[in-house]
Amino acid sequence: MSESIKIISKNSKAYYNYFILETYEAGIVLKGPEIKSLRNNGISLNESYVTFKDGEVFLLNAHIAHYHEANIFNHEEKRTRKLLLHKNEIIKLKKKAEEKSLTIIPTKAYFKGSHVKIEIALARGKKLFDKRQTIKERDLKRDLSKMKKDFNNRR
Repeated sequence: MSESIKIISKNSKAYYNYFILETYEAGIVLKGPEIKSLRNNGISLNESYVTFKDGEVFLLNAHIAHYHEANIFNHEEKRTRKLLLHKNEIIKLKKKAEEKSLTIIPTKAYFKGSHVKIEIALARGKKLFDKRQTIKERDLKRDLSKMKKDFNNRR
């Protein structure tokens, strides 16, 4: 039985600024108004990152908008949120990140059934010339699809 997946937000800058090496699925600890806000697509993962503290994993700088009907019980928008991973995944992730000097970043947030999941990725930062190459490849793909479309429309 497969659960339905509804993507809430993608971190588009992640694929531009980093080479994505591995991805992991993590649960996230949220408060009630945060869940309501996420159902209204109120999350931004840009400029957010993952850190380790006391054998646990935390998401920092992720912006979840205020839920307008929560009034005094509302949450802090950029608070630190705990991510839920298995202990062996945490150890493996921390070891890889430290030994290869890699970064851990969130790439997307989504609902899996009724649970909110964050996809985190082990990533290596791109240099300026790598970013130029990414732009060049994206432009080439766009031009190629335009040419295919024009060719098919002429028939």
